[in-house]
Amino acid sequence: MSANVTVRGSDDVTASEPAAAVEASEAVAATGPGPVGRDRTVAVVGTGTMGQGIAQVALVAGHSVRLYDSAPGRAEEAVSALTARLDRLVEKGRLDATAREAAGGRLYAAQDLGELADAALVVEAIVELLPVKQQLFADLEKVVGDDTVLATNTSSLSVTAIAGGLRVPGRFVGLHFFNPAPLLPLVEVVSGFATEPDVATRAYETVKGWGKTPVRCADTPGFIVNRVARPFYAEALRVFEEGAADPATIDAALRECGGFRMGPFELTDLIGQDVNEAVTRSVWESFHQDPKFTPSLAQRRLVESGRLGRKTGHGWFSYAEGAERPVPHTAAPAPAPEKIAVRGGLGPAEPLIGLFEEAGITVRRKGGNGYILLPGGGRLCLVDGETSFEYDTDEIIYFDLALDYARATRIVLSTREGTSDETLAEAVGLFQALGKQVSVIGDVPGMIVGRTVAMLADLAADAVARGVATAEDVDTAMRLGVNYPAGPLEWAGTVGHARVRDLLDAMHDRYPTGRYAPSLATARRGCAEAAEDSR
Repeated sequence: MSANVTVRGSDDVTASEPAAAVEASEAVAATGPGPVGRDRTVAVVGTGTMGQGIAQVALVAGHSVRLYDSAPGRAEEAVSALTARLDRLVEKGRLDATAREAAGGRLYAAQDLGELADAALVVEAIVELLPVKQQLFADLEKVVGDDTVLATNTSSLSVTAIAGGLRVPGRFVGLHFFNPAPLLPLVEVVSGFATEPDVATRAYETVKGWGKTPVRCADTPGFIVNRVARPFYAEALRVFEEGAADPATIDAALRECGGFRMGPFELTDLIGQDVNEAVTRSVWESFHQDPKFTPSLAQRRLVESGRLGRKTGHGWFSYAEGAERPVPHTAAPAPAPEKIAVRGGLGPAEPLIGLFEEAGITVRRKGGNGYILLPGGGRLCLVDGETSFEYDTDEIIYFDLALDYARATRIVLSTREGTSDETLAEAVGLFQALGKQVSVIGDVPGMIVGRTVAMLADLAADAVARGVATAEDVDTAMRLGVNYPAGPLEWAGTVGHARVRDLLDAMHDRYPTGRYAPSLATARRGCAEAAEDSR
C-alpha cells in the first residue's frame, strides 16, 4: 500500500487534461513505442479502491474498460459505483454530459477472465500476496495475446518475482499508482528483471497519456517513494524515542520549519500505524535488515496496543469526540537582543542575516567558523550532527535547518541542561523578533529537520547511484508521491552535498551502527562539491 494520503475526494479529477495528454503522448510516440491507443480495451482485475480508481482514469481518458473480480457480483458493484462517480463529476462541472454518456457506454463488468482476451493492457490491483498474483497472471496468459501488456499495481512485492513463472515475462511491468488514483499524478513504472524496454516505454507513454506523471524505476524494495521516504518517519521516531521532543513538537518542526505538508506522527495516524509499520518492516527485511531501514520499537508497541490511528480513534494522538488538539512546545515570549555578531558564513542559514537586519537588529560580520554570537557570549550554531554537550562551554545552542527561513513560521533550538536561562532567552528572543514561534528540544544530534533531510538525501543519492532511477525521477517522485516541499537531491544541492555528508559523518560518530554512515554516493557528491568550492 502506498504511504501517501489525501483528504480530498477521489472524484476531484478533470476530464480535459487526460485527453490533451493522450494527444501529446501519441505525438511523442512517433519516435518509439507508443501508448495503448484509446481504441483499445484496458482491463482492470480487482475492484477495490485502487482498482476502481485506475479504471476511472483509463475510462475518462477514452478507453473501453472491463472490470473483473473473482468475488461474484463485485465487478457489477464496481461498475455501479464508477457510474455514480461519473455522475458526480458532471454535477461538479468536471465532465460534460455527453462525455459522461460515452464513458458509461465503454464500461463493462466481466464475468470471467476469458472476457479480457482482447485487452491491450491488463492492470492487476488485487491482494498483496505473491502466490495469488502469480496464479492470476498465469491464468491471464492463457487467454490474452502475447502482445498484451500485463501490469501489477503492487507496492510491496517484487515485480520480477510476480513475473517469474510467466511464459512471456518480458511483457510484464509494474504500474504503481498512488491513492486515490484519479487525483494523484504520480505513477511509478517499474521494470522487472525480464521486462522488455519497449514494454516499459509503452506503459510509460500510456499512463502519461492518461494525464499522469510517470517515473521510471528498477525493481527494488519500495521502488522509489517507499524506499526513499523511510527516514521521514524513522528519524522522527528516533528523536521521540530518545526523549528529545514529543510527537506534536516534532510534527510542528517538520511542517512549520521543514515545509512538509504533514508531520510524520499525524501522517502515520492517518495512513494507519499498522500499514506504515508493515511497509517499513517489509523494506527493512527486503534489504536484509540494513540498519538504515530499521523499524521503530515505539511504533511496534503502538501497533501491538491496537492504537492504529484515526481508524481506531487513537494512535499517537486521540481522535475521540472532544479530544484536545495536540499542542507543540512553544517558548514563552522573550526580549530580542539589540545586536548580534555573525562569525563566518552560515551556509544555508545565510538568509537569516537579512531577516535580522529587517527586524531592526544590528548585525556585525566577523571572521570565524560560522556561528551567531549573542550579546551575552552564547553561540548559536546551525545543526551539524554534533551536540552542545561536546563543547567546553555551556553556552552553546543549536538551531535547526529550515526549508526557507523567510517563510518558516517556527524555529527549533536544542540545548543542554547547563545552558543559562539568559543565553536561551537571547536565542529565543532573536528568532521571535522575526515573527517565528520557537520550540526548544533536547540536545540530540542532527535535531529534527536536519537529520531528516540529510537521511532523505542520502537514500535518494544511493538509489540514483545504484540505477534505481534518475535524479530527476527521484525528486519528481518524492514531490508528487508524498508531497515533499522539494526533491531530496534538489534540497541537498541547496544545503550543500558536503554539508549533508559532514552532518551524517558526525551522526555516525555518535551512533556507530551504520545507520548514519554516508553512502558512497553521498560521499562522492560531498567530495566533488568541496573540491569545486576550493578552486
